[in-house]
Amino acid sequence: MVRIVRMAALCAAMVAASAAFADNYPNRLVRIIVPFPAGGPTDVMARFIGQKLSERLGQQFIIENQPGAAGNIGMGNAAKAPGDGYTLLFVSSSFVVNPSLYHKVPFDPEKDFVPITKAAAATHALIANPDVPARTVNELVDLIRADPTKFNIASPGMGTTPSLSIELFKQSLGLSQLLVVPFAGGNPSIQSVVAGHTPLSFQAIPPATALIREGKLRALAVTSLKRAAALPDVPTLDELGIKGQEAETMQGVLAPAGTPKEIVDLLQREIAASLALPEVKEKILALGFEPSGITPAEFAAYIRAEIAKWRKVIEDAHIPKI
Repeated sequence: MVRIVRMAALCAAMVAASAAFADNYPNRLVRIIVPFPAGGPTDVMARFIGQKLSERLGQQFIIENQPGAAGNIGMGNAAKAPGDGYTLLFVSSSFVVNPSLYHKVPFDPEKDFVPITKAAAATHALIANPDVPARTVNELVDLIRADPTKFNIASPGMGTTPSLSIELFKQSLGLSQLLVVPFAGGNPSIQSVVAGHTPLSFQAIPPATALIREGKLRALAVTSLKRAAALPDVPTLDELGIKGQEAETMQGVLAPAGTPKEIVDLLQREIAASLALPEVKEKILALGFEPSGITPAEFAAYIRAEIAKWRKVIEDAHIPKI
C-alpha cells in the first residue's frame, strides 16, 4: 500500500513538473528541422509557420535545413533529438511513404515522434501538354488504351506521392502499359511536360499552378475529394466517377517522442490559430496548399492511414525497395 501511494505521489510530481515546464515554454530558441533544401515548398511552408510561432510565443523558431536521402537524413536526426520541445520536425509526405519504400529508414514514424498537426496539404493534378488532343480524363484514357506507345507520363521521382498517384491511376484503370518516366524533382518533370517531351504527369499543384493558369499546361483533374481552391474550374477524379484516387502532398509538424503533451497541445493551438489568419491563409492558398491545423490525435490517425494506403499501392505496383 505504501509503495502504491509513493508511486502515485511520484506520478503526480512528474505531471506537475511537466506542466510547470510547459508553462515556461519556450524560454529559448527552437529549431525546426526541414529535411529538404531551402526554397522548396516544405521549406517555404515551414518558414511561414516558424515566423508566426516566433511572433506569437516570443522566442525565435529557426529553420534548419537537413536535406538528403529523400528526407531520411533530417527525419532520422530529428528522431534522435531530445523530446523537450526545442527541436521540431516539418515534413512532407515522404514521412509516410519512405518506411514502405526503403529497406531501412533511420526513424519509426509512429514510435519516434509525437504528431502535432498537419499544417496544410496540396492536392495532385493530372496535367497534360496543351497539344494532347484529350480535353477530359475519359478522352485521355481512351487515347492511351487505343495506343499506349504514343504516351508516357512524367514522375517527379520514385516514391513521391505524385508518382504513387500515377501508379494508383494506372492500377485503377488498367493502364499498365503507360510508361512512367522518372525525373529528379517536380520542376524538371513539369518542364518536360511543358516542352512536350513527356506529354502527361501527375504533380502536386504548387509548382504547376501558375503554368496551368497561363495555359502552358492543361489540368484535367485533381485527386482531392473537393475541388482545389487554387484551381476551382478543374474537376476532381471522384466527381468524374473515378473513385479511390484521393491523394495529396501534406505538410506536417511533429516533435520527438517524449515531448510533453502540454507543449504539443500549445504548438497545435498556435499553429492552427496562425493558419486561420487571413494573410497567412492567403499566402498558403496562393502556393496551391490548403491550410489544415487538425488536432494531434487527428494527425496521428491520418499518419497511420497514409502509411497503410501507400504501402498497399507500392506493393501492388511491385515497386522494389531502395
